[in-house]
Amino acid sequence: MLKQRPFLIETLTAVGLIVAPFVLPHLGFAPNTVNRILVWGLFGLGFDILFGFTGLLSFGQSAFYGTGGFVAAYLLTRAGFSNVLGALVIGMIAAAATGYLIGLIALRRTGIYFAMITVAIAEVFFFVEFNPLSDFTGGENGLPGVPTPSFDLGFTSIHFTNGWSLYQFIALCYFVGVIIALRIVRSPVGAILSAIRDNPLRATAVGHNIHGYKLTAFVIAAAYAGFAGGLLGVLQAFMPPDAFTFDTSGQLVMQTAIGGRGTLFGPLVGATVWLFLQDFLQSALGLGAAWKLVLGVVFVLLVCFLRGGIIGGLVDLYGFISGKRARKAAETEEIDVETPQAPPAPMQAKEVAHPAYSGPILKATGLTKRYGGLVANSDIDFSVDQGELRGIIGPNGAGKSTFFKMLTCEVAPTSGQIMFEGRNITGLKVTEVCQLGLTKSYQVNQLFTGLTVRQNLTIAALAELRGKFRLDLFRSLAGVKGLTEQVEHTLALVNLTRRADTPVSELAYGEKRRLEIGLALATSPRLLLLDEPLAGMSPRERVETVKLLKSIARGRTMIIIDHDMDSLFELVERVTVLQEGRVLVSGTPEEIKTNAAVQEAYLGGVHGEIAA
Repeated sequence: MLKQRPFLIETLTAVGLIVAPFVLPHLGFAPNTVNRILVWGLFGLGFDILFGFTGLLSFGQSAFYGTGGFVAAYLLTRAGFSNVLGALVIGMIAAAATGYLIGLIALRRTGIYFAMITVAIAEVFFFVEFNPLSDFTGGENGLPGVPTPSFDLGFTSIHFTNGWSLYQFIALCYFVGVIIALRIVRSPVGAILSAIRDNPLRATAVGHNIHGYKLTAFVIAAAYAGFAGGLLGVLQAFMPPDAFTFDTSGQLVMQTAIGGRGTLFGPLVGATVWLFLQDFLQSALGLGAAWKLVLGVVFVLLVCFLRGGIIGGLVDLYGFISGKRARKAAETEEIDVETPQAPPAPMQAKEVAHPAYSGPILKATGLTKRYGGLVANSDIDFSVDQGELRGIIGPNGAGKSTFFKMLTCEVAPTSGQIMFEGRNITGLKVTEVCQLGLTKSYQVNQLFTGLTVRQNLTIAALAELRGKFRLDLFRSLAGVKGLTEQVEHTLALVNLTRRADTPVSELAYGEKRRLEIGLALATSPRLLLLDEPLAGMSPRERVETVKLLKSIARGRTMIIIDHDMDSLFELVERVTVLQEGRVLVSGTPEEIKTNAAVQEAYLGGVHGEIAA
C-alpha cells in the first residue's frame, strides 16, 4: 500500500487534524483535552521509535520531557526570549543533547538493566529540578507565565491564544512530527532499528553497529520529548514540576501499550482513550481519585486481550474480515506442494577496491581458547586458500563451534593469531570483520522473525552497501543504490523469490535454513563460514540444500561444518578433522575416509570407511 500510495498516511493525518475541530466537540471533547492529546501524541512519536521500533523500553522519558519544557519556559519567562518557536527548538536541542549523554551511560546495558537505569536517571532529574536547580525551574512552583506563540508576517500577525486557536499551532507541530517520524522509520536507519528490535545479535553479525543506532533512537526520542515538554508549558501557560515525575514516564508507556506499539499513532490513540476516560470518569461519573482504579482495569483488559493494542486489534480484525489470512494460507499450501526449482546462477562476488590478496585468504596460528580450566581449542594451525571449499568435522565436543566463533571474532582467543587476507583481525569485533568480508551462517537460525524474507535480506545488504553506521535518516530505501538488485539476486540464489514477502514466522524449516544462508550471502562475503547448514533437515530438504550449496560454492571461498559427512564430502575439496580441541588431521575427502586416526576418533577403533 505504501509503495503504491506513499503519501496516504500523511494525507489521512492532515485530513484528520483539519476535521477534528468540527467533529470532536460533538463527541464530548473539550479543546484543551484535544490539545493535551496532541502533546502526548507528539511525546509518544519519539518514544514509539525507541520502544516500538527499536525495542528499548525506557522509563526515563520524563527527564527529557521536563528538560526541554523547562529550558523553553525559562527562556520565555526569565531570560527575555520572545520567540516561542525558537525557544521550543532550543529546548528540544537541550533535551537531545541530554539524551545523547544519558544514552552513552544507559545503553551500556540491555533489557531490564537498561530500563532500571532509565528509572534511576528520571529520579535524579526530578531531585535536581526540586533542589539544586530550583532557582531556575521554580522548584515545586514551576514556571508560570509561559506565553503562546505569535508570528509577524509583515502584512499581518497571527496570534495563537488558547482553545481551538492554539490547536492550530499544536496540530501543525504534531503533523510535522509525524512527517519526520515516518521518514525515519521508512529510511535505512528505520529498517535497521526494526532489525535490532527483533534480533540484535544477528544485526551485529551482518555488519551493523547496533550501539550507534540504539543511541540514535535514544536521542530521537529525547528530542521529541523535549519539544513536547515545551508545548506543554505553552498549552498550560505554566511549566509544571510534575513533568519530571515517574508518573509521566509510566503514563507514556501505558498509553503506547494501549494504542499499539510500533505504529507511531499508537501513543495518540492511547492518549485519546486515557485522557477522555480520565475526564469522563472524574466529571461525568464523579469518581474523583478512583478514576485511576477504573483506568487501570481498562489497561489490564486491553493489554491481555489486544496484545497489539487498539491499532493492532483493528488491523487483525480487518485481516480477518477481508480474508487475507485465508488467502495467505492457500498461497503457502500451493507453494509447498510445488516441485522446487533448481537454484539459479549465483550472485557475482563483491568487488573490492584494494588489490586481490594472493596468499591464504584465512590463516590461524596457535589458536587457543580456555574457559577457566577447560580448554576448548588448543594450538590450532589452520589456513584456507582463495576459492577453496573446506570442510570441518569432528565428534561432539571437539570444539568446532568455538573454533568457528573465534574465526568470526564472536569469541576472542586466549592466545594465537588470525589473519584474513593478510590483515591481523585478532581482537576485532564481529561487525568489523563482517565489513571486511568474513561472515557466517548460524547452526541455530538467527533470523529477524518479525520481518518478511525480503526485509531480512534488505537488512543484511544494507550493511554491505552503507557500511556499519550511517545516519541517512531521511533517505528512502529505494534511494540506496544497488539495494534492490542485491536483494533480488540473493532471493533467487537461495530459491526464495516466491516467498519474498512472506513473514519469516510462516516459513517451513528448510526455507528458514535457506534464508539463514541468504543473510550471510547478502553481505557479499569473500569468505563464507557455514555452521551445520544441514542440521535438522528432512532427507528431501537435505538434497535440496546440498544442491543449493553446490550452486553458491562456484567462485566462492567457503568453510563448512556439518555432521552429515556424506553430504559434506560431496561438497568440499579438503577436510580438517578436530578432536578434543586440536587438529587431528587434514586431507582430501578420500584420505579422511580411510584414515585410521579418524576412524578411531569416530568409531572407537572399528576400521573401514566412515559412513555418515
